[in-house]
Amino acid sequence: MDTSKSGTDSDPAADDNTPEPVRANRRGWRRWAMDTRPLRRPAFRRLWSSTIVTAVGSQLTAVAVPKQIYDITGSSAWVGYASIAGLLPLVLFALWGGAIADSMDRRKLLLITNTGMAVTSVLFWIQAATGLGSVLVLMVLLALQQAFFGLNSPARQASIARLVPKDELPAANALGSTVMQTGLVAGPLLAGALIPVIGLAELYLIDAVALCVTVWAVVRLPALPPLTAAASRRAGWREVAAGFRYISLHKVLLLSFLADIIAMVFGMPRALFPQLAAQTYAPYGEGLALGLLFAAIPIGAVLGGLASGTFSRMRRHGLMVIVAVAAWGAAITGFGLSGSLWVAVAFLAAAGVADMVSMVFRGAILLSAATDDMRGRMQGVFTVVVAGGPRLADVLHGTAGAAFGARTAVVGGGLLVMAATLVLATATPALRRYTI
Repeated sequence: MDTSKSGTDSDPAADDNTPEPVRANRRGWRRWAMDTRPLRRPAFRRLWSSTIVTAVGSQLTAVAVPKQIYDITGSSAWVGYASIAGLLPLVLFALWGGAIADSMDRRKLLLITNTGMAVTSVLFWIQAATGLGSVLVLMVLLALQQAFFGLNSPARQASIARLVPKDELPAANALGSTVMQTGLVAGPLLAGALIPVIGLAELYLIDAVALCVTVWAVVRLPALPPLTAAASRRAGWREVAAGFRYISLHKVLLLSFLADIIAMVFGMPRALFPQLAAQTYAPYGEGLALGLLFAAIPIGAVLGGLASGTFSRMRRHGLMVIVAVAAWGAAITGFGLSGSLWVAVAFLAAAGVADMVSMVFRGAILLSAATDDMRGRMQGVFTVVVAGGPRLADVLHGTAGAAFGARTAVVGGGLLVMAATLVLATATPALRRYTI
């Protein structure tokens, strides 16, 4: 099947009547700027535009829920319990959702799950507006929201390969990742500014409205049914297990997951940010230091996405993953060695750029190396890895920081990332040689 036309409303090359001299100019300055080729494809443009709206809206709820729980209980421990309450359904339903995405029309699944998330946001709004003040209700709603997100994410990501050709997959991933990272920066800042003005309840309502816009965008997507009759089957845990067997038999997929686990588990030091802000960077102001440390990686990722034209046309996807993960480890090591807050922020921003490159090409490998009837399950595993890796890192770095000191733990983690990546690249040529 010709994926360059599958799921698109028209041939973008036929639609582009730009004169040749103008195209030459555009190629000149766009060599380094964001690669926007996938946006010429109407179906992908609709999917991507829905992400823009929800990227910020979802972060409003991500801030509002822990804030409301803390206001009710006065305990950070309850905030942590709520995070765990959201993680389990996310993991279970992301794995199951991947199997469902491989067995039914993905557009229909997106409609169901986006509607479910919108209804959940409305319920968040109702409980806050009525002053219910129940932590149990909040945790149940959070679990429900994460379950819908787990079902939604594999279908959304797996659909991209049906909407753009293979050579545009890195660019499409860069566009989506840039929007999500922008939401990670803008959403919390906006929430912090709005809470004193409009209150928590209205934040939930804004998210609900944003999700309604997403539902409207999904309605306008083309149908995305399974490509083969064999794929139209029940979606049980046997199919989930089949997905893991598929990964074990396709070395490049397994190695792409392993590369991300190395980067995130050994090299994500966010659990140590509060300690570093209070001790190492205290002279700069603890609040300022903490905010900059948490914002630096997403800001770097956004900058990397805006300059995605510099790397999105690379064809050696496996080598790009290895280089990006090694660069992440080097940047984290530099961060750990930094005594100056501004140098530390610069290293974290560089790590964010490397993370963006890694995300772009790992996502492209998943979409190009897996068959369409397996893409949903691969994206389900991808969601679990992305969600679970940083949480394991929190435990590892928190323990190491308490035992050896924060900066020692950060430097050690960065060096481990570089060493493990070198071993991975040397011992497993399948990933290093993977080319689209």
